[in-house]
Amino acid sequence: MKIYTLKTKQIIPVTLDEAWEFFSSPKNLKTITPPYMGFDITNDVAEKMYAGQIITYTVRPLLNIPMTWVTEITHVKDKEFFVDEQRFGPYALWHHKHFFKAIDKGVEMTDQVDYALPFGILGQLAHPIIVKNKLKEIFDFRYKKVEELFGKA
Repeated sequence: MKIYTLKTKQIIPVTLDEAWEFFSSPKNLKTITPPYMGFDITNDVAEKMYAGQIITYTVRPLLNIPMTWVTEITHVKDKEFFVDEQRFGPYALWHHKHFFKAIDKGVEMTDQVDYALPFGILGQLAHPIIVKNKLKEIFDFRYKKVEELFGKA
C-alpha cells in the first residue's frame, strides 16, 4: 500500500484560545469545507471534540455522488493537537493530525494528512490525476476560508 502525505501550514492572527475554540468544534467543519462537497454531519456531536468521539457525515467528493464517511477523534491534547482517523469511507487509510502553536503573530496551524487509496494500482494511477488535486483544492479552500474568517497574518 502506497501512503501519501499532504502537509499545510497557516498563520492565523488570533490567540491560541480562539483558534482552539473554533477548530476543536466538529460543528465548524462544514464552514471550512467547500460547499460543492455537500458536507453534512449525520450524527449528534458534542460542542467540543474528545478522544473516542465518532463523527459520521455525508460528502459528495466526485460527480455529486453521496458517500458516507465515519471518522474517530483518536487523540486530543488541549490547545496543542488532535487527530482524526477514518473508520469507514473512501480511503484505505486516512490519518489527519492538526497542530496548533502560539507564535508572535498569532497561531501556527499545521495539518498533516497521511492517506492511502483503495484499489491497489488503480488507486495509485488515480492519485496524480484526481485525488491529489482534489485534496489540494479542498485544503486551498480551507486556507482561504480561514483567512476570510480570521484575517491574514
